Amino acid sequence: MHLIKRLEISAHAGAVYTVDGHGHFVYTGSGDQFVAKWNLETGLQEKFSIRAEKSVYKILLIEEGQKLVIGTSAGALHIIDLAARKEIKHFVQHTQAIFSMCENRIKKHLYSGDASGNLAVWNTGNWELILFLPLECGKIRSVTCDESGNQLFLACQSGEIKIFDTATFNETASFFAHENGTNTFHLWPGLPSTLLSAGKDGYIRAWNLESFEKIIEIPAHNFGIYQLAFLNDGQNFVSVSRDKSIKLWDSSNFKVLQKIERKHGGHSHAVNAIYKKSENEFVTVGDDKRIIHWELSF
Repeated sequence: MHLIKRLEISAHAGAVYTVDGHGHFVYTGSGDQFVAKWNLETGLQEKFSIRAEKSVYKILLIEEGQKLVIGTSAGALHIIDLAARKEIKHFVQHTQAIFSMCENRIKKHLYSGDASGNLAVWNTGNWELILFLPLECGKIRSVTCDESGNQLFLACQSGEIKIFDTATFNETASFFAHENGTNTFHLWPGLPSTLLSAGKDGYIRAWNLESFEKIIEIPAHNFGIYQLAFLNDGQNFVSVSRDKSIKLWDSSNFKVLQKIERKHGGHSHAVNAIYKKSENEFVTVGDDKRIIHWELSF
């Protein structure tokens, strides 16, 4: 089992910080202040681009790919109707860079987290601000809700992972996960009480969410890990890092199956984000301006 490169695109004029997709199209946001759309079957750019006022740090497709949310380094939030090809909302509630967003389809919420530790809760039906929470936890690098939509998880620069009830937005739990900051985490597919986290310390850790005890920890990368994604119905996962590498792991024993660096066709600079296209395919983006489509080969 190994990863093979299906496609490489290099067209942005700056580092690519964020990626999301729907079907065989992906959208990327860059330090060049542009959001672009790409066709993964042809490798060509679609006739779609949006210029923001600042670097684009986070993008998110919501409502099954009908709308695109853009978060900038200045804290602006733009909501784009993709069918109408127009901006329908523009918010400046955040005054610092937006690094994380998540859609809760069940509650019709959008969550956005910024560099100052503020969490905003938006109603995606009428785009009213429901709540703005100053959490004083440092940069919020990742926001995710569980399958039920009842719990919200935050990865914080303070090193904590915080858990909130999405009915009252009371904090129900918090535990320390990583020195110098928790960057990312992922709920384990099929194991709702298990969470996989990664941080600025280069470690990957698995946690029991009932006892908040650490199950296992591994020194996984030389520098901070920016994102994780499970593949192959949870049997594998991938990690991407500031150390310029991508690693494929066996979930059952936490063994590295493959390490991809530039000499193997990977990135030459920090790998910033992952978009999971399917159980066997994903896309990575990085500071080297590259967009790379990978496939898990058996």
